[in-house]
Amino acid sequence: MQHAAPLPIPWLTRLRMARDRLLGNSGFQRWAAAFPLTRPIARKRARALFDLVSGFVYSQILLACVRLNLFDILGRGPASVDRLAAEMSLTPDATSRLLDAAASIGLVEKRGENEYGLGYLGASLAGNRAIAGLVEHHAMVYADLRDPVALLRGTVGKTATAEYWPYSAAEVPAELDDRRIAAYSDLMSISQPLVAGEILAAYPLNRHGCLLDLGGGDGTFLTAVAAHQPRLKMMLFDLPAVAARASQKIAAAGLACRIAVAGGDFLQDPLPTGADIISLVRIIHDHDDERVLTILQAARRALPAGGTLLIAEPLAGLPGSEAIGDAYFGFYLLAMGRGRARTVAQLSGLLQATGFSAPKLHPTNLPMQTSVLSAIAVTA
Repeated sequence: MQHAAPLPIPWLTRLRMARDRLLGNSGFQRWAAAFPLTRPIARKRARALFDLVSGFVYSQILLACVRLNLFDILGRGPASVDRLAAEMSLTPDATSRLLDAAASIGLVEKRGENEYGLGYLGASLAGNRAIAGLVEHHAMVYADLRDPVALLRGTVGKTATAEYWPYSAAEVPAELDDRRIAAYSDLMSISQPLVAGEILAAYPLNRHGCLLDLGGGDGTFLTAVAAHQPRLKMMLFDLPAVAARASQKIAAAGLACRIAVAGGDFLQDPLPTGADIISLVRIIHDHDDERVLTILQAARRALPAGGTLLIAEPLAGLPGSEAIGDAYFGFYLLAMGRGRARTVAQLSGLLQATGFSAPKLHPTNLPMQTSVLSAIAVTA
């Protein structure tokens, strides 16, 4: 029996294989680290590799700073090691260790012989409840990621992250009570303003008459929209227990006359009609393709022809933010048990399969935080 001749290896593949062999050669690594022209590149890549290995340690240093309120303390002004030790209930030695570690990764900076102040990164964290809440939340996520191979093989069982977001695996999400939705609703409430500002800066809502926020949580996003667009009518749809929380928050803000709230399950129940734009803020990436198609079909039925669907969430494959979409959200959602970050092309395929146009990507100031896409309802 005659065997087919092996296919020739493309020249670019051969070139990359040769590069990989060269970079993996210990002799070349020593030469590159010593040669003046290649030394800066070698050191930069060695640092990048070490940062990957040490990333968990860095995150734990950040967690310690948040739990000890270090950024808020230094937000009032520089302080000595002894004073910080007293305020954080640590020994001076432990305080110095933490401060030196935090200074090395840009969270604090040394001010004189025995005094510390906020670093560039720490200054952004002082008083920021949203980021502090996310840092605390990630302690649970990292515990779920302690055996990533088991997670990839699906042998871990129920994770704490899946329990935290109970709708991701609930057979009847609409039956979740306030106790089950309280933790994630609070986290969404404190983190939503970070996203709301990006959306409002990226997309002109003033061209619309009525906005339906699908999966709108406790109304934090619509409250921000109300301040930005005083003439826009609004509706919110979420699970009954979440909608009840939203009604209370919206009433307390004096917005009950502008924002109508309805409870239900967008995977099964009909959506409110009358909106010419529907927003999905950090919703699509929580679900697999089958559920996404169901959500998009429901949105299409609720919109008139020519209506707009606005999607705001992190994207996969976005230039400059690849690690956020593909690495961070790829594994976060794996721990959650459902969903994935998608590319614009993948979202476009789902949208066009459900009666929408190909989406338009609207630039945001911080695409690593969220991207904004709009699509038009084009078929009945």
